[in-house]
Amino acid sequence: MSEVIAGVRIPDSALAREATELVRDAASPLLYDHSRRVFLFGALRGREQGIGHDAELLYVGALFHDLGLTEGHRRTDQRFEIDGADEARAFLHRHGITGERADRVWTAIALHTTPEVPLRMAPEIALVTRGVELDVLGIGYDAVTEEQRAAVTAAHPRPDFKRRILAAFTEGVQDRPETTFGTVKADVLSHFAPGFVRGDFVEVIRSSPWPE
Repeated sequence: MSEVIAGVRIPDSALAREATELVRDAASPLLYDHSRRVFLFGALRGREQGIGHDAELLYVGALFHDLGLTEGHRRTDQRFEIDGADEARAFLHRHGITGERADRVWTAIALHTTPEVPLRMAPEIALVTRGVELDVLGIGYDAVTEEQRAAVTAAHPRPDFKRRILAAFTEGVQDRPETTFGTVKADVLSHFAPGFVRGDFVEVIRSSPWPE
């Protein structure tokens, strides 16, 4: 029987179970619990807004969205969001899910730190971002009930979450600081990575090879 948390049924297909096992093995308990909360809060926001969605695709998007922060699934030459997106699409392809459905999950993960844009896109893309925003930033906190929040955090606790998630973000991107240019992770490194120098868009324009 599939698990139900805060009235949300966790997908119980073979694909969903394998996704759960993969992420639980690869990620810290902090990131695993966070990713499950992202699914639950995303689904609850979808219900609150009357947005239908493919629960299985939303689940994979939520589970993989921070996989690019983990030791075995990250590169140093691209943004961590793309690492997770690439891993999710490859995982879906192995399960016979290709084309637009796989691309939808890729986009949900790749854009989950980009303000506003994903909220105008397909439901699964928007709801991964809604879940991330609620769990990390508190955006939409009152759009779910106190009882729903309590049920989600009872199943997937968040002890000292604010400090620990910032530490996880720092650890996951500090060896590729140039990939944070123009992203929220530049804010993280400016606080927690000694010697980090934020890229400057104006100076990039001024120092471009164009003579004008």
